[in-house]
Amino acid sequence: MRLFVALSLPDEVRLSLSHLCCGLPGVRWVAPENFHVTLRFIGEVDGGTADDIDAALCAIRAPAFTLELGGVGHFGDDSKVRAVWAGVRPHPALQHLHDKIESAVVRAGVKPDGQRFRPHVTLARPNQPPPPSKMQAFLAQHGLYRSRPFEVTHFTIYSSFTGGEGPYYRAECSYELAPATVSVR
Repeated sequence: MRLFVALSLPDEVRLSLSHLCCGLPGVRWVAPENFHVTLRFIGEVDGGTADDIDAALCAIRAPAFTLELGGVGHFGDDSKVRAVWAGVRPHPALQHLHDKIESAVVRAGVKPDGQRFRPHVTLARPNQPPPPSKMQAFLAQHGLYRSRPFEVTHFTIYSSFTGGEGPYYRAECSYELAPATVSVR
């Protein structure tokens, strides 16, 4: 199984992201149903390791929180764009959840990720590098993008399959977050 842990997005946010997916030649746009915020890519594991990961993720206790997407960018330089993305506004609870997931997955026997967490939603992957002028125009046109704030109440482990139409993701299990507490003064 090829697995990753991610946050799903509300339909309204998926729709707003889909409006960004045009005007950039040479890229494969991600289907709106595949939009997500990856918390931890795991990769290929056997059934026993998948069960261990599930048990470790079940033990995570973290509060729900509100998240917002903002801005666009790309990984790689202009001549070697690897992905075009919408950013995630920084939030301490998101980083905390990521760190708990990373620890749980490592305890389950998966090697540490070793990369800095850069939360984003992948919008496109290039077939060929887009012309730099088109990339800059896309970034300028959508640089002020903001989603509406949305509640993160759970995270999900997905399996990933490849096919002729691109990748297909299947939710395997979702893990609830604790209701956010309201402080009273």
